[in-house]
Amino acid sequence: MILAVDIGNTRIKCAVFENNNILELIVFGAHDLFNSIFEILKKHAEIDAIVVASVGNIDVNAFDFVEHRIKIEWITYEFPFPFKNNYQTPTTLGIDRMILASGAVLQFPSQNRLVIDAGTCLTYDFIDNQDTYLGGAISLGLQMRYQSLRNFTSKLPLLPATYPENYIGSSTAESIHSGVVNGIIYEIEGFLKCYEADYSKFTIILTGGDALFLAKRLKNTIFANSNFLLESLNYTYQYKIKNV
Repeated sequence: MILAVDIGNTRIKCAVFENNNILELIVFGAHDLFNSIFEILKKHAEIDAIVVASVGNIDVNAFDFVEHRIKIEWITYEFPFPFKNNYQTPTTLGIDRMILASGAVLQFPSQNRLVIDAGTCLTYDFIDNQDTYLGGAISLGLQMRYQSLRNFTSKLPLLPATYPENYIGSSTAESIHSGVVNGIIYEIEGFLKCYEADYSKFTIILTGGDALFLAKRLKNTIFANSNFLLESLNYTYQYKIKNV
């Protein structure tokens, strides 16, 4: 049994895995790391390893309080991954994107795959059917788009993500929802058309905190899984055990 820990820009997500099955999902803030991990290990005494991926500001010594009794595995660039990395600046590729690519390769073998992560940022990662990571794109995530309108103007409000009733906004609030939600949908669909022009067939994996919200508006056939990064952490760790 392992505990997968995804330390993001805004929160920490954990999943307790028995083989490839999620037994429990836990989400908390960085300030609750010590107490939350302690309670998880107390509840699931069979956990024998903690697998960690971080794009946040958590120090590598954050898990020292349990290292004496349990294995801590930080996934870094030196970790064995099941794909060839053709990114021109491989050390600048976010570890979260590498893990998502790894999960796509391991869960969808011998296919072209596009992973779209709708989190704080909106990222696109493409791995071809020869298991070569080619790259992708980075843009503003859904919440960041709403927040940017508030932070960089003097009068526009910060609104919660809401499906617009029409593409023509009849009020300031409706105009914001139309611009943000429709804008991000049109962006994703535009990218998909570009990939479709070059690759006749590929699997689309949509993940991240806003995956389910966006999936309802996307026309393409996609595999929507908001826990795909945690699952990919587990698969990547299992891959190392079997191949190293």
